[in-house]
Amino acid sequence: MKNNLVIQILFAFVLAIVLGAIVGPDLEIVQPLGDLFLRLIQFIIVPLVLSSLVVGVASTGNLKELGQLSFKTVSYYMVTTAIAISIGLFFGTLFSPGTGVDIDVSSNPSVEAQETPGIKDTLLNIVPTNPIAALTDGNMLQIIFFAIFLGIGITMVGEKARPLYQLFEQLAEVMYKITGVVMRFAPIGIFGLIAPTVGEYGLAVLWPLLKVILALLIGSLVHVLIVYSLSVKYLGKMSPIVFFKNIMPVAMVAFSTSSSSGTLPMTIKYTEEQLKVPRKISSFVLPLGATINMNGTALYQGVCVLFVAQYFGMNLTFVDQLTVVLTATLASIGTAGVPSAGLIMLSMVMTSIGLPLEGIALLAGIDRILDMIRTSVNVLGDASAAVVVSSKERNQTEPENQEEEYAAVHYG
Repeated sequence: MKNNLVIQILFAFVLAIVLGAIVGPDLEIVQPLGDLFLRLIQFIIVPLVLSSLVVGVASTGNLKELGQLSFKTVSYYMVTTAIAISIGLFFGTLFSPGTGVDIDVSSNPSVEAQETPGIKDTLLNIVPTNPIAALTDGNMLQIIFFAIFLGIGITMVGEKARPLYQLFEQLAEVMYKITGVVMRFAPIGIFGLIAPTVGEYGLAVLWPLLKVILALLIGSLVHVLIVYSLSVKYLGKMSPIVFFKNIMPVAMVAFSTSSSSGTLPMTIKYTEEQLKVPRKISSFVLPLGATINMNGTALYQGVCVLFVAQYFGMNLTFVDQLTVVLTATLASIGTAGVPSAGLIMLSMVMTSIGLPLEGIALLAGIDRILDMIRTSVNVLGDASAAVVVSSKERNQTEPENQEEEYAAVHYG
């Protein structure tokens, strides 16, 4: 079943690109298929994250283990994000994408600066004043906070809270089944998302800014194939080939939807079923990653900041580039995993080093393409973190008689 779905997704992906390039804007007629698929995913995100995270935290059993899990997860995300920005700056310097670009920005609409939230406001905004409102609005960080404390409360109450735990456990099982049904429509949804995009923009829009796309694409491949591969192999004790083979359908859905949050149900499903990450790990690491882990977006910041600086003939000092790394790493916390959220982050980063915000308008025509690339990297980063954290937890608790089974799963 899994292999059939992978083949169907790949076929739909290729068919969408070919037909989009040939037919053009008329393929907008299939857009509702993509929109419907996105809505199906969005409707399962909140109950899936809430129920699975409550169960995951409650099954942890003690606050010390939860604290260690949180520290490992956030540390991995922050380190890989900083590395991603550095890689973006490197390839932005190597390709010099803004040099010689002849595009007039005077006719483009002005871009307003986005105020960078302070650390105090960022931390305060994690705590919901109304958990029901957080669920209604889909505020993922607040939902995670609520679910964690609900799980902790269930653990502290003990046997009396057993019926509540079982309720969330049953809800989680139902949501996993619904997720499996929704994923069967992934090939149709991907076709409905990719074909109109290719048809609308065509290939002509790529040429003036081809170096930006290549810098981001090659930088992303380097980050994925080196940083994630080494992390999975040496920290996660899993073969990179096994990892990428099993998680690639998720990356393709992420590429199509341009949404880390929208891909979350499929990321959870494949991480648990194919990569054998325990539910108590995946239900914590992945929702958190969809909200704060923005490796691809961070890499995009590095490339685009240098592109804008080169276009306007401005030289960035080492201090400026260090500011970009720090600002983009902090701005990634709480940035919504939704399409084009990277542009909001970019405006924050550019403001921090005094770059003209009009430069963002240069990227508007190809942002959808850039968004697809960076979202795929974001989601692969979430999955790699789940594998790494799972391995660290497993090393502390795994019985010796399970070692052979573990090796068979992780090394094929």
